[in-house]
This record gives sequence, structure tokens and C-alpha cells, in this order.
Amino acid sequence: MGQSYLMDSNILIDYLGNKIPLKGASFIDSIYPKISVISKIEILGWHKATKEQILRLTTSINSIFIYSLDENIIIKTIELRQQFRIKTPDAIIAATAIVNKLTLISRNTSDFINIPTLPILNPWSL
Repeated sequence: MGQSYLMDSNILIDYLGNKIPLKGASFIDSIYPKISVISKIEILGWHKATKEQILRLTTSINSIFIYSLDENIIIKTIELRQQFRIKTPDAIIAATAIVNKLTLISRNTSDFINIPTLPILNPWSL
């Protein structure tokens, strides 16, 4: 079985906004999208979004596999927060990827770079 990927919130937003370079967008086109529940919360909770944007985001998110918070992800999130002092949403996203053996796709690699067990891919670097 090939590598699986978890998209950070910024990737989904940039992908839907056609802001990712062609090589990165083509790569994302080739994978089955998955996100953490925290990304769903972050994206649909965007307070500056118009009704049309929310409708488009909701439609897109409904076609994506969403990882829920389970006990393993909660425990790993706590460990990451204690070890690396990262923000809770980032810790949840990182924990989701680690627990499920996924490579994280993110533009904000600096938020996660200190976590040695987390493979990261930046679509701007492809």
C-alpha cells in the first residue's frame, strides 16, 4: 500500500483557492484527501467567509475523509503539546498524522519541523 496523506487546513484553503503551484496542485489531485476534524472546525469556522465561500467549503469538506478525535489521538496530542509546546490545533493535526501513519501536507512546515516522527510535505517545494 502506498503512502497516505493528511492535509493541513491551509492546504485545503489554498487548493480550493487555486493558490498552490501547478506541481503541488497536480500532486494533491492524485491523492485521496484526508483532514483532521480540527481542520474542518478551522475552515468552516472562518469568520470572514462569505455564504458562497462557506457553501463551497462545506461541499468540498463533505467529500473528504475526516479523522475524528479518538483516545490515541488525544494522548498523542497531549504528548506533543508537552514535548514541543505547539498550539493545540497544530498538535491535534500532527497527532492525527502520526497515529494514522500519514505524511502531513502543509505550507507551514515550521509549525511542525521539530517533531521528528512526523513526515511533512510542502507542495510549494515539489
